[in-house]
Amino acid sequence: MNTLLPQLSHLKPEILHEKYVLVRAGINVPLANGKVTDSFRIKKALQTIRFLKKAGARVIIIAHIGRDSKESLLPVARYMNTKTRIGFAPDVFGEATESMIDNMKNGTALMLENLRQYEEEKGNNIAFAKKIAGYADIYVNDAFSVSHRAHASIVSIPKYLPSYIGLSFEEEYAELERMCHPKKPFVLVLGGAKMKTKLPLLKAYVRKGDTVCVGGAIANTLLRARGYEIGKSVADEPKGLGALAKSKHILLPKDVVVKTKEGIQVVRGVHDIQKTDTIFDIGPDTISSWEEVLRKAKSVVVNGPLGWYEKGYTKGTKDILKIIAQGSARSVVGGGDTVALVRSAKMTQDITFLSTAGGAMLDYLADGSLPGIEAIRSEKYAYSMNHARPKEK
Repeated sequence: MNTLLPQLSHLKPEILHEKYVLVRAGINVPLANGKVTDSFRIKKALQTIRFLKKAGARVIIIAHIGRDSKESLLPVARYMNTKTRIGFAPDVFGEATESMIDNMKNGTALMLENLRQYEEEKGNNIAFAKKIAGYADIYVNDAFSVSHRAHASIVSIPKYLPSYIGLSFEEEYAELERMCHPKKPFVLVLGGAKMKTKLPLLKAYVRKGDTVCVGGAIANTLLRARGYEIGKSVADEPKGLGALAKSKHILLPKDVVVKTKEGIQVVRGVHDIQKTDTIFDIGPDTISSWEEVLRKAKSVVVNGPLGWYEKGYTKGTKDILKIIAQGSARSVVGGGDTVALVRSAKMTQDITFLSTAGGAMLDYLADGSLPGIEAIRSEKYAYSMNHARPKEK
């Protein structure tokens, strides 16, 4: 790992004692009827929060939830409070919030309300970031999953506070850095939709001569680029993808599970897909052919489901994950849906690392960095493992 990136784990507890520490957590978790339905990201975030509380810091947790600015972090705070005691402030600013912060005792934690209730967060407003930074002595980014976003809490707060990466962030960074320089043979298993977000990573690994097994809607797009009929299947426009789609390093489905007029069936050859068909998953022949490649791999990265996850077509993805879990390759799995499948199939212990990130994982593997990493790496204070750095005057 690049040691120039300041790590919270390198700070001595006495440095953190009595300090107000602002933690940008990645706890954007699914909710249903006001309840947390998947606690994976929360469990990861608790590592840093407990570490700071034990050191006697006063921990202020900032985060976002959902896509609607009206959504609240209160259900997350309630769930987290069952694991380690924290308070909750019903706003990011205001007299009540400031009073709660002023009255914090050593070794306590307080979560502020959804940052994205303020447009200034996504707009990377400097005054907004500076005001939040004023609450604390130290900033910790423990939200790797959001660090591909140039938002105020990710890239601007580090301008005003001594800044470090948290324990969960440190794990993500180390594992994905290894996969930027993987042991060969390396295989990337790429699924999901949104070709635009997957394209940089696809190009990067094809350029390196690695094998990329592609499923999901992005496979439909590449099949169309190769000239195959994909019927009513979900896909993006294949404009400009002709040469990439023909790359010998890209393995597309040989057979697919489709919905036809007669019902669900396997089309044994993709050349036999009809205009009225809809592709739902990869087929058994595809799984068998990919298994040969995966069994030989020493490093594997998986991101995105290989079938139409929302409609329950998960068999292809589960079968591929099972092959990887049974193999000896170092494996990293990312993307919320894919990680959920690993956990539901009880394969967690057989996968080397489960990432909290989806888009951030893709961006890091393609570019080797993220805005959130550069914000901490470039912040101007000299890093010391023995002393916390003074705040900007």
